[in-house]
Amino acid sequence: ALSDGRVGALDEPVYEPANSQRSYHQVVFAHGYFASALHEMAHWCVAGAERRLLPDFGYWYRPDGRTQSQQAEFEQAEVKPQALEWLFSMACGRTFIASADNLAGEASDDLGFRLAVSAQARAYVAQGLPTRAAQLTEQLTAVFGGQVDIKQLYWPEEV
Repeated sequence: ALSDGRVGALDEPVYEPANSQRSYHQVVFAHGYFASALHEMAHWCVAGAERRLLPDFGYWYRPDGRTQSQQAEFEQAEVKPQALEWLFSMACGRTFIASADNLAGEASDDLGFRLAVSAQARAYVAQGLPTRAAQLTEQLTAVFGGQVDIKQLYWPEEV
């Protein structure tokens, strides 16, 4: 964060809970990217009350270059946030790109990860979004004019 409280673009996104220096929780997204902001908001929507009191919601993060087992753990933790990010992107009229975020690491099953994300996104639409995610989707739709359409929650390989 900048000295006046504005949030600057960082190389890596981060969530910081309120502390003695700042009375509010803060999400900082990477490089000022719109998709990064939606992704971090998705993590906020998934995190429970206890996790929202921890830096980065208490999640571990290993940078690009993960082993296959580390990548599998990363992808398992990313399915729900990326499914919500897809819905938020649709609400904003934006394109969503799933990210396994491991360009320099060992190869993984990118299609399997993307299929898990799309299945979770469809489940959210069919069964209902978590409260914060539903509220955010409603507001994003109102502001940006997009539309969440379950028929569009498929990858080309699925149709």
